[in-house]
Amino acid sequence: MPMSEDLSSLRIHVTTMGDLLLTAADRNPDKLALVFPEVHYTYAQLANRSIRLARSLQALGVKRRDHVGILMHTCAEFVELYFAIALCGAVIVPINARYKSAEIGYVIENADLVTLITTDAVADQVNFVERLEGALPDIGTQSDALRVRLAAAPKLRNLVLLGGSDRAGFVNQATFWTLADSIDEVEVHKTRLQTRVRDVALMLYTSGTTANPKGCLITHEAQVRNSIALGRHRYRLTANDSLWSPLPMFHIAAVLPMLAIFDVGGTYITMGYFDAGLALRMLEEYKVTATYPSFVTIMQGLIYHEDFAKRDLSSIKLMNSNFAVQPPGVAQPIMAAMPNALQVGSFGMTEASGTVTTGSPSEPEQQRITRLGRPLPGLEVRIVDPDTGVDQPVGERGEVLVRGYSLFEGYYRDAEKTASALDRDGWFHTGDIGALDAAGTIMFYGRFKDMLKVGGENVAAAEIESHLQKHPAVKLAQVVGIPDAKYAEVAAAFVELKPDCSASPDELVEFCRRDIASFKVPRQIRFVTEWPMSSSKIQKFKLRTALVSELGLD
Repeated sequence: MPMSEDLSSLRIHVTTMGDLLLTAADRNPDKLALVFPEVHYTYAQLANRSIRLARSLQALGVKRRDHVGILMHTCAEFVELYFAIALCGAVIVPINARYKSAEIGYVIENADLVTLITTDAVADQVNFVERLEGALPDIGTQSDALRVRLAAAPKLRNLVLLGGSDRAGFVNQATFWTLADSIDEVEVHKTRLQTRVRDVALMLYTSGTTANPKGCLITHEAQVRNSIALGRHRYRLTANDSLWSPLPMFHIAAVLPMLAIFDVGGTYITMGYFDAGLALRMLEEYKVTATYPSFVTIMQGLIYHEDFAKRDLSSIKLMNSNFAVQPPGVAQPIMAAMPNALQVGSFGMTEASGTVTTGSPSEPEQQRITRLGRPLPGLEVRIVDPDTGVDQPVGERGEVLVRGYSLFEGYYRDAEKTASALDRDGWFHTGDIGALDAAGTIMFYGRFKDMLKVGGENVAAAEIESHLQKHPAVKLAQVVGIPDAKYAEVAAAFVELKPDCSASPDELVEFCRRDIASFKVPRQIRFVTEWPMSSSKIQKFKLRTALVSELGLD
């Protein structure tokens, strides 16, 4: 353990998510807390708006431990509602804004939602009202919007529609706001003070590959402690910092840094959807000091934008850049544009409340940009042989296991998947392939589900992707396995080219053939300009399904 991270000096601080916000507002009510391109809130403003929304929710009948859904794009109202639900002692259930009607319907029923809040605002051509009406066909027949009875969602009592619209079956915004007047603020505080740090605060649905997504149950303690461990202890954030994250609020990688910066009383800067030009302007205008972009598509969006070289990004002192798993060519322009930034990598997952390992200021730069850091204080990581469960030697790859305060309570309404993921000793079996070095830092090598079996040989998709991304014309590559009569499975690659660059499928195949074993060489190459995405990850199963159908292999 590096000397700068003195475990004897660290103290456990934990509270509920609602009290985390109120404490920040007590300390510095006039400090800027939340910044969107179109709206800014101080801590006092955000706390007061969240308390009023909590009164409206209680007037609708929301009680402690009830499950309340939010279906909207990332916006200030989303953040207000997030804390309002927490202040009620209820469980926040953010729904992926990319979900279609069938997926939304599944989550509403599976999560046992009692109330759902959405908006009439249309973003990225997504109309949430239409999607909800597709998921709940009898919503328009309801005579009492305050108490609906829906065949597809028997526990759902009401749906709130923010914005100026009136829609049959929905409680409109004016009514929702007026309902707050029927509940005294003290009732919110009574409920807030009854909430335990071990109560479930958040249910986030993780994307599946072919099966339905799973609801991860995360307590106040797990999420708040992890945010504190990341921000206050590892990143050393203070009230003078401003942190930018472009990730959507229904993703753990937005919740984690938001709570981390609110814990220290700094400013959280975000946006409704990722726009590289707007992001670069905000980074410069607000003199952002810490950033949490994390994912390859966002990092590449920044560096390939025409304004990247024009913006002054020198205020950034810390960036969760994950250079160790980024394609070649990403690190150099970022480091040149942000000469004062400490670049770190991280490894984590929803089931562990976000980050598990991340780089430390005390580590040499080479280690920080080629590895993904050490476990946060209080978390343990092991690398085991997936077949025997025996710990792997230093440098050997195996399955990553995680244990500690940040783990989820299980998958909602799925005891079987919970039992297979969490063993009797408290270790979470991640399904990720990793290795630890002698210094205790981790490297991620892909998912076991991303392993191809080519003629009996195990092939990591990440290995082929990494090699393809060394080609000077390749911006990003993703590899899937497709059926093959001779080898059972072979590799197929999807490639996005850099702007103003060209390459042919034959050229890329030959590029691979020169340096990797023949059984690893992709048999099919397809070029793409837009990736099928979840909130932040490329959905490989959609790429595979389309190609299998195209080739008539299904």
